[in-house]
Amino acid sequence: MSSSAPASSSPPASSSAAAPASPPVPPTPAGSSSSPTSPPSSAGPSSSAAPSSPAAVSLSPGASPTPPARPVPPAPSQADLLAYVRRVAADSELIAALPLDPDGRTWVRLDGPGGSEAWLIGWPPGSGTGWHDHADSIGAFMTASGELTEHSLAARLPTDGWRTLELSDGVDRERLLPAGRGRAFGQHHVHEVLNASPDRHAVSVHAYDPPLPRIRRYSRSGPVLRLEQVERPEDWQ
Repeated sequence: MSSSAPASSSPPASSSAAAPASPPVPPTPAGSSSSPTSPPSSAGPSSSAAPSSPAAVSLSPGASPTPPARPVPPAPSQADLLAYVRRVAADSELIAALPLDPDGRTWVRLDGPGGSEAWLIGWPPGSGTGWHDHADSIGAFMTASGELTEHSLAARLPTDGWRTLELSDGVDRERLLPAGRGRAFGQHHVHEVLNASPDRHAVSVHAYDPPLPRIRRYSRSGPVLRLEQVERPEDWQ
């Protein structure tokens, strides 16, 4: 226990025995003030005693104050991501260093702004992503060389609780994105991206924030869109 008095010598709180007398106060040395320099740790009752002042906080030798928490930077916006992919797509040395494969897409992970997820992707002729979305992440992408085509839906789909949807007329959009062209998009953007060239590779830069928690993949037959698979980061990293 933390009590300074032995348990065997302290009377119970309800005892009628008188409390021991306070020890005598030693005489004040000559030339010193008659008042102590700091209040005692436990003052006895006295009608003339002044209120004690708060104790000062002291640090142990070698200790240092805890630094204030650093402010959390704001998450990148769609405009921030678009500016980033545009800047990276203009880096001709980086774009030329990406290995290209005639049989499949290639990619390299990049450090996106503000902790976002970014990728440099190579597209052989005729390759594509299939229909998919990026769940709760926003994003942007830019073609660095060659040309890409984006097919997208101008409609916000229900986020969960369905397997098959019949799309309304007029929701399909198509964009041709040659080198130096790109776009940004919001959450739950459903699209497919492809390199329709019969003989030329394309290279593009992509960024997402927050880093992709999942990708939902769809199949499509005419106006019918069907959820086929949900991928997690461990499936593509």
